[in-house]
Amino acid sequence: MPMTSPDTRDPFFDNAKFLLIVFVALGHSWEQIVNGTHTLQAVHTVVYAFHMPAFILLCGYFSQRFSARPDQMRRLLEGVLIPYLLFETAYSATNSAVRGEPFELTPTEPTYLCWFLIALFLWRLSAPLWRAVRHPVAIAVLVSLAAGFTTMSYDLALPRVLMFLPWFVLGLSLRPHHFDVVRTRAARRWAVPAFALAGAGAYLFVPAPDEHWLSMDVGYTELDVGPLRYLVVRLALFVLSAVLVASFLACVPRRRTLFTALGAATMYPYLLHGLLIRAGEAAGLYPVLKDLGPVGQVALTLAVVAVVFLLSTRPVRLLFRPLVEPRLPRWSVPEPPAAAQDGPDGALTGRRPSRSRPSS
Repeated sequence: MPMTSPDTRDPFFDNAKFLLIVFVALGHSWEQIVNGTHTLQAVHTVVYAFHMPAFILLCGYFSQRFSARPDQMRRLLEGVLIPYLLFETAYSATNSAVRGEPFELTPTEPTYLCWFLIALFLWRLSAPLWRAVRHPVAIAVLVSLAAGFTTMSYDLALPRVLMFLPWFVLGLSLRPHHFDVVRTRAARRWAVPAFALAGAGAYLFVPAPDEHWLSMDVGYTELDVGPLRYLVVRLALFVLSAVLVASFLACVPRRRTLFTALGAATMYPYLLHGLLIRAGEAAGLYPVLKDLGPVGQVALTLAVVAVVFLLSTRPVRLLFRPLVEPRLPRWSVPEPPAAAQDGPDGALTGRRPSRSRPSS
């Protein structure tokens, strides 16, 4: 199916972003009850094998026009860095209130899900660099693998920034016709068996693999494996994740749906759902749901989907816009000529871009 014209917003991408943010919220919520639940743990593993790679890939795809112009830098500050600082403070305070952790503001060490914002900030700043080198995806893969042989700290979420880097660079390198490959009936026919096989494999190997293999936050020494095994597993995970990302995209609806418009505002459910998860902890909700077995798992899943819908709605966006999409004073950066402006180019932002796809 051909892509839409450059002047319209392609519902395919908004559908994909909304579904991915649902998986993100489900993954974080399932973590509260997943231990000892064999089937749910297998599903959790499969979701983590593709949902962040897919999200990061879309972030890269919609960063192709980022060239560090003053107006683009302003939007990067407004849409990523300032919300990071605000919600880093909010999550630090929440962890202190709910978990009794010392309240410390350490912006260089991201708290909970805030790691993705600082990672996105750094990835996008690097976008012009990747356009200037040959074979950027291959270089990014080498950087990712090499990062696993270091013992770097978690400052600026650097392990995840580097290990997830190939997906962002791959997104930068894709063109509209590449997505046409997965928007076919043949691709959809292969997607279901791919997920079924991945689910079966995850079920057989539960409780393996170690969750750190998929969260990409530690190197091979922390995973307690040798260098050769680390390389083999990481390369295998790249292939597995690529197959599942393609399978997910093949299943994404291509037409407008009830949730298409909500896909333009995924920053809101992303940043806010974690606060509700912490509220559930404070209320003692998760032990009760876990004791209910499959009924509790289904109830939690349905509740999370409903919450993501709610957090994406216009009233919630209006209420939290000063925190999620703050505005810098317009006099702080000179405005470019109107003809030179383009829309925001991030997979999480709620502002509607002027085009549905980046220029080739």
